[in-house]
Amino acid sequence: MNLKSKIVLALLATSSAAFAQTAPVAPEVTYNVGVVSQYRYRGIAQTKGDAALQGGVDYANANGFYLGAWGSTIKWIKDAGSDAKGPVELDLYGGYKFEAAGVAYDVGYLRYEYVNNTYNKVSGAVNANTDEVYGAATYGVVTAKYSYAFSDLFGTANSKGSAYWDLSANFDLGNGYTLTPHAGRQVIKNSPNSYTDIALTLGKDLGDGLSASVSAISTSVKDNAYYTSTATSYNTAKNALVVGVKYSF
Repeated sequence: MNLKSKIVLALLATSSAAFAQTAPVAPEVTYNVGVVSQYRYRGIAQTKGDAALQGGVDYANANGFYLGAWGSTIKWIKDAGSDAKGPVELDLYGGYKFEAAGVAYDVGYLRYEYVNNTYNKVSGAVNANTDEVYGAATYGVVTAKYSYAFSDLFGTANSKGSAYWDLSANFDLGNGYTLTPHAGRQVIKNSPNSYTDIALTLGKDLGDGLSASVSAISTSVKDNAYYTSTATSYNTAKNALVVGVKYSF
């Protein structure tokens, strides 16, 4: 299957679940909309190398609680063949952020809803909808995050209990530039196809809510046939360079 893997250029329009942050001083609702040259998640292609339209809304309370929704166009379910459908991913999440002893923490729940998907029509697969809980800790520029799936993972049968480890850093280069290296490890329960992904993202704040980024992405399974679509022969785990823009308001 095309196991999803949202990594740093989806960072361009990703949910606030990505990194621990401090809460605002007052309740706040923010919106974002963006486009990426292709959508990658945890290193794996979600749009067969094509562009994706993405956007979301976030609510953050002064007490640290937050809720949000984020969506993107996708192609990986359709590309699996067997008349499978599911052109939209909708992420629904909520959690709590707090600080203690100089460390910022973020704990929450994330539901990946593949609207009206029929991925279970693919031989050996189940419904693609996935539920995860996560916890993250940020100290200085470094964030470590752990995500645990208490459902099957992105349509992989018998994969409950899969986990993703995420280590990243966010360096302020000045003049609106940031540099974000990332390494992740997707452990797929009862599967030999676990993998590592890495990325390096350069971001630029263009002002007035507009930002841009470019990411170089690689995985440890570029040569694993499991990540090549049998329907389209597209290698979802190959190296990629992803660019995008986002407007936040």
